[in-house]
Order: sequence, then C-alpha cells, then structure tokens
Amino acid sequence: MTTNQEKPNILILDDDPVYRRLSASILKEKFNVFTAEKPSEGFKLMKTQSFSFLILDYILPEMDGIKVLEKVKKEYPETEVVLISNSGNMDTVIEALRKGASDYFKKPFTPADIWMSIERTIKLSGLKTELNQQKRANTILKQDIHKEIGSIIGQSKEIREVIDQINMVAQTPDTSVLIIGESGTGKELVARAIHDKSPRSNEVFGAANMSAIPDSLFESEFFGHVKGSFTDAYADKAGWFETANKGTLFLDEIGEMSMGLQVKLLRVLEDRKTIKVGTQKSVPFDIRIVSATNKNLDILTDGTSFRLDLFHRLGTFVVHLPPLRERKTDIPILANHFLQMMNQKMGRDIKRIHPDVINLFMKYPFPGNIREMRNIMERAVIICRGDELKPEHFMLHTPKSNAIQSEIFDLEELEKRTIIRALEKTNYNKAEASKLLNIQWNALYRRTIKYGIDMPLD
Repeated sequence: MTTNQEKPNILILDDDPVYRRLSASILKEKFNVFTAEKPSEGFKLMKTQSFSFLILDYILPEMDGIKVLEKVKKEYPETEVVLISNSGNMDTVIEALRKGASDYFKKPFTPADIWMSIERTIKLSGLKTELNQQKRANTILKQDIHKEIGSIIGQSKEIREVIDQINMVAQTPDTSVLIIGESGTGKELVARAIHDKSPRSNEVFGAANMSAIPDSLFESEFFGHVKGSFTDAYADKAGWFETANKGTLFLDEIGEMSMGLQVKLLRVLEDRKTIKVGTQKSVPFDIRIVSATNKNLDILTDGTSFRLDLFHRLGTFVVHLPPLRERKTDIPILANHFLQMMNQKMGRDIKRIHPDVINLFMKYPFPGNIREMRNIMERAVIICRGDELKPEHFMLHTPKSNAIQSEIFDLEELEKRTIIRALEKTNYNKAEASKLLNIQWNALYRRTIKYGIDMPLD
C-alpha cells in the first residue's frame, strides 16, 4: 500500500466487513487507512507500520478486544486506541478505559461518532499531526465535524428566537447554559453553536453523555488519572475538565444522573478545581458548561429527582428548544436540506420533493423530531429510483393512541406509557427498547424502577 507521508496512519481492526469498509470510507480522506479482520493480521501490520490510531472492535476472533488492547499498550504504547463495540456492558467500557483506551463508541455508529472520538483522542494524547494547520486539535476536524453533524436550519419565529438566544449568551465569558428539548430536536447542535460563536471557539468542545457514566467512573472520566494509580492504569489519562479547559463542556442527559453523580458534579462546579486520580494536586479549570435534558422544567425543579442547587448552577441561562411539530413552517426547508445532504452523501441527483410529501409531513407529528425526519429522508433517497421523492417512498408510523394528541398532560404518565409501549413492541428486550426510545439502556432500567414497570422473568 502506498501511503501519504503527510497523513497519519490508522489501523481498523474489525471482523465485520461492513463496518470495516464503512470506517475506512469515513477516515480515508484524513488518514492512511489500514484494515485487518483478525488480531494476528493487525499485529503483523503493526510490525511493519507505525500507527497513530487503532480503531478496535471488542468482539474478535482469536482474542477479544481487551486482550488486544493490553498487548498494544505494552508493545506499541504510542498508538492511541479507540474501542468500538455493539456491547451495552459498561463494565467492558470501564475496563478498556482503565487499561489504556483513549475513547470508545458503540455500534451502530455515524460518521460524526468517529470524528468526535478522533477529536477527543487527539486532545487527550496531545498528538499533533498534519491533518490541518489549525491551532488546537478540536479545530483540526471542525469543518469535518460540522459537515457530518449539520447546523441549525429554519426560518420560523420559534427557531429565530432560539438563534437570538444563542447569539446573546455566546458572547458572555462563562455563563452556564441549560438546553431543554425533546429527543431529536438538536440540543447538541445548539450547544456547539454557542461554542462556535463564543470567544472559546478555537478551543475544545467536549461532549459527555451523563446517563452512560456510572458513579464509579466519574473521577476517572472527568478528572483523569495517572499511570499506576490503580490496577490496570497503564497510562496517564486526561479527564474532561483538563481536555476541554478554556473551551466548552457539553453535558447531555443531565436529568438521568443519579443523586450520587449529581453531588460529585455539584462539588467540582463549585470548587472549579479537579484532582487527578493518583495525585494530591488540585488544578483549576476554566470551562463554560452547557448541559441538556429532555426533562420538563417543572420536573427538574420539583426537588425530587434532581438537586435544586445543581439546577441553579447549570441553568443560569435556559434555552427551550421547540419540537418540530411546533415549528411546522420549517418542515419544507428541513426536508429540502436533508434531500441535498443525502444527494451529496449517496451520489444521487434527486431533483425535488413532490408537494404531496410536504402536505403529508405537515400533518405528521414527528415524535422523533428532526432526527426522525433525517432518517426517513435518508430511507426515501435510498429507495427512490427517479428524480422526485413521492409519498410512496415514505413510511410514517402514527400510533393509534398518539400521546401528543392525548388528553393526558401528565408528563411522567406519558413517559411511563411510552416506555411500556416500547417494551411491548420489542417483546421486553431492554436493549432494543432503549434504542427505540433513543436512550441508554441503563437510563431505561432506572425509569422502569422509578415507574414500577414489571419486567417478565427471563
């Protein structure tokens, strides 16, 4: 294989040919990509090539990803390892991070997942490459990330108010921002827009899903640790407060945090200092905190499941992000935006959307909001064989009993009923139900306990 000396080398070790090819196609523009389907093939390549990154699947033939990780960190410590897996077992993730993995993400993944993981890993390792000539690692991949993640689209009164709020709060030095909105409305886009329009835009934008972080992993994830500070701590690890220092840290799904995690987060936000695991030295940080939740404001402030003192610490400036059904005038704009995006992504040349499709969209409640629109547009572009998207290219599932149009207004009751419907639809498969609900499996587990939802015995 002929390599470009100006690009760093990356090795993808995954026995699934579909994901192996997908990862390679995403990364080939910025890296010299090598692939292997078995650990033995990967180690053979590592003997002849120097790799900056290893994208490592957990489930492999010959040996599992943890054993590969241990061998790589001992024999090739300069190689940064990113774990990728379809496993929902957080114990595996914790073990991988403690044994030297720089980051992780789960299958199925999007291009944005890979780019953001690479961005975080570059910052964590301090690796400087010729990927770009920008000042910081976060800026190196900013254009690529924006291309994959997208931007705020719309001209409705509701979305213009949101954009005005973004522009106002972005100019403050460190005001904490709380974004409230349903799943799929684009809360991370708003957080990144605040960062990009602020004086911190050339620094790191970090994103952490709080529902996926166990209490026991909080210190390691957010404060970092030093080599040898605990069993299997093979290398130093920078925490989020160090990684995103001078930049912006986005805390998603804060409403799903346990009380123990809330106490830990409150303490560090009050002190504005961290102590890396394995040291005694406190280090100050300068970060803007932007957080997000799909919880109703009344639930956050009733003092039962969320600490009021933490709410006031995080919610200095609150941005309410409207669901798509409340900004229907943006639907045609968004539909055409996604058509252009999918045309470019798939090499298609579909010219237009039939007016009947727009009429259909205007009557549809879009319970999954903009994320759902993107997904159904992508499916329509895949199956369309002409130059116009028509109603037959779309599958819109409107529940017989739509919670949005129901006479029930108790949000917790609506959430409980939605969870029960998802569990029934997936035959009580918690992993599948959590995907359907677009939440983490452990967040689903906590909700079943909270609402007293009985699960059938296995």
